[in-house]
Amino acid sequence: MTELIPGLIAADDVPVDDRSPAPTELQVIGLDLSITSTGVCRTDGSTFRIRTRQKDGPRRANVIRDRLAIEVAEQRPQLAVIEDLPMITGRMSIANLKTIAGLHGVVLSVLVDADVPWAYVTPKTLKKYACDNGGASKEDMTAAAFLANGATFDDDKGGDQVDAWWLRAAGFDWLGLPLFTMPEAQREALCKADWPDAYAQRYVMGAAA
Repeated sequence: MTELIPGLIAADDVPVDDRSPAPTELQVIGLDLSITSTGVCRTDGSTFRIRTRQKDGPRRANVIRDRLAIEVAEQRPQLAVIEDLPMITGRMSIANLKTIAGLHGVVLSVLVDADVPWAYVTPKTLKKYACDNGGASKEDMTAAAFLANGATFDDDKGGDQVDAWWLRAAGFDWLGLPLFTMPEAQREALCKADWPDAYAQRYVMGAAA
């Protein structure tokens, strides 16, 4: 039996569901936005980071915006799934919150210009979906991705890429077209995410294809 990751059932212990596999024409991207290192999962499931330098100051958001504009133009996704803004805590300054909120604003403008709808998934919901544990560590998320679909990530100390990978997977799951077998209890966590209105119906009817 495959070794268990906390909160995730080994693949060979989960009954295979009868839903259709995701069609190749459906294009979803995952975005874990950060002013220092943004994680991106492309429509083909590959991942990378967009890193910026502190000395670039306010232009750091422009670097991320411009790179994502190129990715969106090339990949033409039909849905972007984004990790939601962090909750305000005692460890987060107002300046930091303004910075990440500003980054979200410029990224959403890229998606609006490209007519790409987006969903927001909180970090807790994403961890619950991936590991059945809202407090899962980055190591747990990485191990769960490997167990779920053999995914590995190079140069991902901060977990930016693995989070983006799980965000993309969450998009397919929400559309009812899972990329791999998952326990239903973990899939149900996605009901708490902020999904675009009627997007699933648009896809089914062919309007988003």
